[in-house]
Amino acid sequence: QVQLVESGGGLVQAGGSLRLSCAASGRTFSSRIMGWFRQAPGKEREFVAAISWIGGTTRYTGTVKGRFTISRDNAKNTVYLQLSSLKPEETAVYYCAADPTPRFPPTIQVVPNAYDYWGQGTQVTVSS
Repeated sequence: QVQLVESGGGLVQAGGSLRLSCAASGRTFSSRIMGWFRQAPGKEREFVAAISWIGGTTRYTGTVKGRFTISRDNAKNTVYLQLSSLKPEETAVYYCAADPTPRFPPTIQVVPNAYDYWGQGTQVTVSS
């Protein structure tokens, strides 16, 4: 089992920045990929970004490229998501997730059901 705890959400004005953190505990060595998703009210959960623990390979959804940055600190078992130039439509609950499944060739999945472990989420509200 892997436990994930997000933090860092809050209220920010449009154009502002936040840094989200996801602390992993438990069988963290089995978490091959760490991802961030978000879900706005009435909408489906959508992929934002992900990173591999080994090698630091990253993947972003197109709408956040150049504005969001995912990173990880292996020593702290923590993944970060730096949010910049935030837009009101990016108001959502942001979730951290772990994908433990080895794939050949190794790929980063963007669908929620590829991720087995989830945090409780952290609210990000962007005011206009």
